Amino acid sequence: MKKKISDPKQRLLDTATDLFYNQGYHATGINQVIQEAGVARASLYLHYESKETLLLAFLQQRHTDWMAGLKRFTDTAAKPKEKIQAAFDFLSDNNEKEHFRGCAFLNILSETTDRDAEVLTVIQDHKKDLRAFLGDILHKEKQAVKDHVYLLFESAIVESQLYRNQWPVQEAKKMAAGLL
Repeated sequence: MKKKISDPKQRLLDTATDLFYNQGYHATGINQVIQEAGVARASLYLHYESKETLLLAFLQQRHTDWMAGLKRFTDTAAKPKEKIQAAFDFLSDNNEKEHFRGCAFLNILSETTDRDAEVLTVIQDHKKDLRAFLGDILHKEKQAVKDHVYLLFESAIVESQLYRNQWPVQEAKKMAAGLL
């Protein structure tokens, strides 16, 4: 049983996080968020000026939590090759925990249009941070190797979501090990 959070702002964010990630942004109505969070409509607009503002808060929180999880996994290893292998293990772990729902950022990206510039910027920043994180682990490698590992990592996320299976992560992990 989930512990009930008393802070309405946090309840709204937690509820939106669950709904946006599992249902999608456009499929989630603001009335559903308000009802499931158990807050008054006025509370929503006191803390978030719009549904898009709530989406941006979700993406920022997801970024913070996701990168912290990735760091926890990679911090268990000492050498760059082992850290990269641990990063792929993080993907496998996420797939299991989140039932192969995939990347929250790419899922939201599929719902954006040219008018969603701020949302697109947050998504791009997340991917830039991920690329930099992996690149920092591989600081002694050539840029092409860093790029290939990043692209393997990203494709493993997408393909494992598509097939609802760990094999893309396992194969990308092997390929990354071969590059290193």
